[in-house]
Amino acid sequence: MRARLWNTVEQTMPWIGRGSRQPLSQIEARSPFSTVSPSYAPPDSARDSAVRRQRETDVLRSSQSANTESSSSNSSGVADILRMMQKDRQVAGQKSATYADGLRKRQEETYQAYGNRAPPYNLHVYAHKHNTIITLTRPNGNPLMSLGCGNIGFRKSHRSGYDPAYQLSSHVFAQIQEKGLLHEIKGITLVLRGFGMGREAFIKVLLGNEGRNVRPLVTRVTDNTTIKFGGTRSRHVRRLG
Repeated sequence: MRARLWNTVEQTMPWIGRGSRQPLSQIEARSPFSTVSPSYAPPDSARDSAVRRQRETDVLRSSQSANTESSSSNSSGVADILRMMQKDRQVAGQKSATYADGLRKRQEETYQAYGNRAPPYNLHVYAHKHNTIITLTRPNGNPLMSLGCGNIGFRKSHRSGYDPAYQLSSHVFAQIQEKGLLHEIKGITLVLRGFGMGREAFIKVLLGNEGRNVRPLVTRVTDNTTIKFGGTRSRHVRRLG
């Protein structure tokens, strides 16, 4: 009924429904009690449909290309990250290897310096203003030799001085080598006592040609000079004349 009325109105006044309503189908026109809601969308021409489909195709292609570019950029970014991580691992491995090599080298040097745990022998040098006495002892303190300037021919006041101490030091080093103690001794602790001229003479001989065989065995140098701080009253000073 409504369809017939609308058709009559359109036939009478065609400008009312022109371009604002889609023509009804035959089923809608024939069925007066149809529940299908009429569509008021304007009809699309073939050109508009082609343009719309072209736009949809362009949008789809652009989205696909964007997805491809994003995926490629993401893959390239991931590849760059993996490459950087691998490079960091290589650098870290090189650093750890370098550190390990340096540590191993230091350990070897330390072992070469302190690898021999045999207790060292002791070489005591007692230098005072009247005489110089050199004593070689075992690690437990038992003496192997003890020589003074009097043992090499200097008497009384001639035992003091630089030259007697120099000759005594050369004689002691020669005795150590002649008795074959260099093979037995693995290390020597040098113990200095006193500030006489024999102290400087002994050091001079040790650093010279006479001490070339004993010098590599010295592992430690100590000073055992006693220094008085207060204490009991000293002996009276000797007065001559």
